[in-house]
Amino acid sequence: MNQQPEIMITKKDLGQIESLLATTKPLPDCADELEGELARANVVANDALPANVVALGSKVTFKIIATGATFTKVLCLPSDVSQIDEGISVFAPIGAAILGLSEGQQIDWDSPRDQQRIEIIKVAHN
Repeated sequence: MNQQPEIMITKKDLGQIESLLATTKPLPDCADELEGELARANVVANDALPANVVALGSKVTFKIIATGATFTKVLCLPSDVSQIDEGISVFAPIGAAILGLSEGQQIDWDSPRDQQRIEIIKVAHN
């Protein structure tokens, strides 16, 4: 297994996600992976997150390395997915994988087909 890249999240995002993990039943399939990401993250003040780091509400363009396919999604809470165009839940495996990554970083994630490697191309905050 490859070493995981460093990740950074805000105190606000951490609080929201931990609260949902504590109250959501049943937990999503990727809950263990998401909790692992939260545990290893560098937590920063809400106004200290660099502009190139993926947070809740970020519009993220990422590429699947093996295929070259590129996607643009907005990372959000599960309750917001249906209200946001191109929304992807932080409780989805890919959502949990991209949380806290910065532009240029790559990470392996378990897709429905197999393990994939993705790279963060662009991050925009609203």
